[in-house]
Amino acid sequence: MPYIAILKTSIFLRLHPTISIIIPCYNQAKYLQESVESVLKSNYTAIQLVIVNDGSTDNSKEIAEKLSEKYSNINFLTQKNSGVTSARNKGIEFADGKYILPLDADDLISPNYISEAIKVLEERPEVKVVYCEAVKFDQSGQKPWKLKDFNLSLLARNNMIFVSGIFRKVDCMAVGGFSTDMKMGREDWEFWIKMLKNGGEVVKLPFIGFFYRLHGGSKRKKTGTKQKKRERIAYLNTKHMDFFERELNGPLRFQRTWSKAYNTLLKFLGKL
Repeated sequence: MPYIAILKTSIFLRLHPTISIIIPCYNQAKYLQESVESVLKSNYTAIQLVIVNDGSTDNSKEIAEKLSEKYSNINFLTQKNSGVTSARNKGIEFADGKYILPLDADDLISPNYISEAIKVLEERPEVKVVYCEAVKFDQSGQKPWKLKDFNLSLLARNNMIFVSGIFRKVDCMAVGGFSTDMKMGREDWEFWIKMLKNGGEVVKLPFIGFFYRLHGGSKRKKTGTKQKKRERIAYLNTKHMDFFERELNGPLRFQRTWSKAYNTLLKFLGKL
């Protein structure tokens, strides 16, 4: 490559650092292409897209292979079915980008989400995560997803950052990626806790940049039972009691909103 071309490429990458979009896919052939196209419509061009086929039994693999053959910035990986967290981690480890955006194979992003997020992350090194306003949608239309602004105390009780936040790869690797032993859902919540509990700011962009698809196969519906919630709370308390003790004065409770008040009362009574 001529020196001038190398110099131009180097300058471009300094001004426009690469972001790797990680799309784990398990039997989502019906939605995969639309998800990929939403990324390709981005007004940010320094994009690497990594599709990870998690042992699909439909034609997801064939669709992903065709997309990777058609577009030079799409990489295709495949593995035995090991779960979405394993697939995300595989894609993140493979990724070349300074920044990471996990995107489920049935969800969509707006054209300006990546560019606006990277602008914040490049200008403010103290910011670890950028997310945005979002909507939920299905065949009948859209409805607002009322996401609260970030604060650590609230994160201790509930998650307000969907999985498709944008963050630096180095910060992700520093906490070991997504926890593959969390099998009861909301693994993104636990990921944000371990990334942010010891510091780092979060910015929510003031526009709709993420579109969460509702359908019968949505993992959120499958993991919304009381039993899964109890398992999830037990897991979080085991992994992050230091965080909950600091923010909630004790463990996270099944009635999460009342956790701090209940823990404080128990401590006052000498029962905790």
